[in-house]
Amino acid sequence: MGALVTLDLPDDSPMLGLPWIITFGPLTEADEWEPVVCGPYERAHALALAEAVVAEEQLMAVVEPLLPALSAEEIRGEIAAAQIAAEDEAARAEESDLYGDFEDVIDEELERAAEQQPVPQPSPAPSRDELRAGLARIAAQLTAKD
Repeated sequence: MGALVTLDLPDDSPMLGLPWIITFGPLTEADEWEPVVCGPYERAHALALAEAVVAEEQLMAVVEPLLPALSAEEIRGEIAAAQIAAEDEAARAEESDLYGDFEDVIDEELERAAEQQPVPQPSPAPSRDELRAGLARIAAQLTAKD
């Protein structure tokens, strides 16, 4: 089984309505190959497809929103926001004692969590017709933007 990484967003996040892409890549550094990017999809379809693939393969799947920027200035603004967020995260990590005695308790916590939670089953992958309908909705959404 592989790994799936995505954003944990609140139910009212405007990002949920954006088109989403999936980037599949190697799970370990031992494997080297160029990542495969698929999409755009609606979020639910992207998650279901990614789950279906990583359930059977030792891959990493990153599911993330696709920002439909309409100008170079919008792209620069998104890049600046991401850089500021990364700097803030690094500063918070340096200021706090995040790691404390983490190594001492992580195995016990993971074992308890594994005992308490059932093994998740991947969602069924959407059909071709469902994906095509989702793509049509995304196209309509993208062409309706100012």
